[in-house]
Amino acid sequence: MPNLQLVPKRDLSSFRRIAIGTWRTTHDPSVYGSLSLRMDEALRYLEAFRAKTGRRLTLTHMMARAVAGVLAEMPDANAVLRFNRIYLRKEVAVFFQVAMKDDQTGEIDLSGTTVREADKKSLLQLLDDFERTVDKVRKKQDKELEGTRSTFKAIPFFLLNTVLDALAFLAYDLNLDLRWAGVPKDPFGSVMVTNVGSLGLEAAYVPLVPYSHVPLLIAMGAVQQEAVVVDGAVSVATVMRVYATFDHRILDGSHAAIMSRTLKAWFERPFKHFDRIEDLPEAPR
Repeated sequence: MPNLQLVPKRDLSSFRRIAIGTWRTTHDPSVYGSLSLRMDEALRYLEAFRAKTGRRLTLTHMMARAVAGVLAEMPDANAVLRFNRIYLRKEVAVFFQVAMKDDQTGEIDLSGTTVREADKKSLLQLLDDFERTVDKVRKKQDKELEGTRSTFKAIPFFLLNTVLDALAFLAYDLNLDLRWAGVPKDPFGSVMVTNVGSLGLEAAYVPLVPYSHVPLLIAMGAVQQEAVVVDGAVSVATVMRVYATFDHRILDGSHAAIMSRTLKAWFERPFKHFDRIEDLPEAPR
């Protein structure tokens, strides 16, 4: 069984071929962009969801579901590069970064969890999956992840780059299932989402991670009030900026335009795109 379920992309444009040939690794072709989202309706939806269900929905959960919708709308963005060929993923999976404390050193460590088939799940189902898997990660009950963490702690520093390059080659270029070696299957999914706003940061561009073969990273900034111009008049609105980093060998401005329009639609008209509030289960009394 392969590590990923993939379909080769046919009929690449001349630019796509040039882009693939120009940049040899994800160290080189990073493109950065930002998008300003009006959050008034999204926050109203979030409060309505919490009031109806009693569940702690966050903007990170909403972003993950919206990004899954973006990849469903733009399947060319749900891809991986192997031997200079683009392969489209059959599954949309969203990776969340999770902050956790190392029991031995007391230092904050970054880990993560992946929600599979995120485009086929309701927001409530995605929330269920996220809470279940993150709880396991923070309690260090995810056996695959803990095995990987232990393995990397044992690798000498001078071998880290070599080992990561070798694992990436085996898991993605050769598409081998390495669970027998303690490496989780497709651990990083289609897109990575991190909420830097929860750390108090207004903005951050996150780097592509070469060994993950993920072509798109999304960082959510802090939610804040700003002056905006509406119909020629200045007013105050609640705004969140989203910062994207993408691999130019796979994605370009035309993809970004479609993805930004879709993301805006989900957040600025949330009652239309996310779960219907009236269909959600009532919170226990």
